[in-house]
Amino acid sequence: MKAGLKEEGGDGTLSRIDTSVSLAGLSMKTPVMTASGTCGYGLELVPYADLSRLGALVVKGLSVEPRRGNPPPRIIETCGGMLNAIGLENVGMEAFVAETLPRLADHETFIIVNILGESREEYGILIDRLGEQEGVHGFEVNVSCPNVQKGGIAFGSDPDTLEDLVRYLRERTQKPLIIKLSPNVTDIVDMARRAEGAGADALSVINTIRGMSVDPETRRPHLAMVIGGLSGPAIKPVALRMVWEVAAKVKIPVIGVGGILSGEDAIEFLIAGASAVQVGTAHFRNPAACIEVTEGIERYLERHGIRDVKELIGSIQLDPSPGP
Repeated sequence: MKAGLKEEGGDGTLSRIDTSVSLAGLSMKTPVMTASGTCGYGLELVPYADLSRLGALVVKGLSVEPRRGNPPPRIIETCGGMLNAIGLENVGMEAFVAETLPRLADHETFIIVNILGESREEYGILIDRLGEQEGVHGFEVNVSCPNVQKGGIAFGSDPDTLEDLVRYLRERTQKPLIIKLSPNVTDIVDMARRAEGAGADALSVINTIRGMSVDPETRRPHLAMVIGGLSGPAIKPVALRMVWEVAAKVKIPVIGVGGILSGEDAIEFLIAGASAVQVGTAHFRNPAACIEVTEGIERYLERHGIRDVKELIGSIQLDPSPGP
């Protein structure tokens, strides 16, 4: 069966549902991807989910050197979501190339590597080294990291710094370049436009929202680092709004990220203008969540008699603006 097409029969008829989408030059069989940092390097999902059914696997963020991350406690469940302050713990570039990437080759899906650094040169090293690997099909750039060359300001919070980084990386690779935008900015649309103008192929919207939680009995923060990133259903309305705003103002594809638990959640993002979606925090509750979201999208298409998922992208119906 052709990737992205689902054939239905049973009553003597044949219907064909096309779930494929094109994203930054990648012909994905489904719009569903994993969100970086929520399922390790993907191998952790293998006992529970067939990775070949995904549009793409986005692996945990990688730095040039291994990182130990923050001290515990660094994850706490909150009402409708989760706070994490992992600190970007990862095995480092070389260990990923030597030990993990060869094992991912057995799974027929695109591998997108999330990269992070504290200077644009560190990002460049990652792009150069990982770009040589046949099994790496694209990059997602985490711009929420502090730029040590600019006094610790996050790459994704200053438009000029973001634009400079994207342009620098664009010159170093022809592989798809996806920028994961932070919601913790004054104007995410401006950041999106800057990234697009500098050469980004797509945008992931959004990263986590900064938050905290306190134990009222001890009067101490639940996280050792006090502040963490909020994810899960609690941030879905914010993510959906930002996807809608960004998708209306840029020409490159937008990937919707934030609080997706079901096929219906994913459909909302597609209708709002996303070309694809990422499933993240849901994996902590259900390691097969990405597959269940994929199946939920298929059921929605069948139920509504829609043959091609691309018909949904940006199909939101808005009432005319009220008169003066």
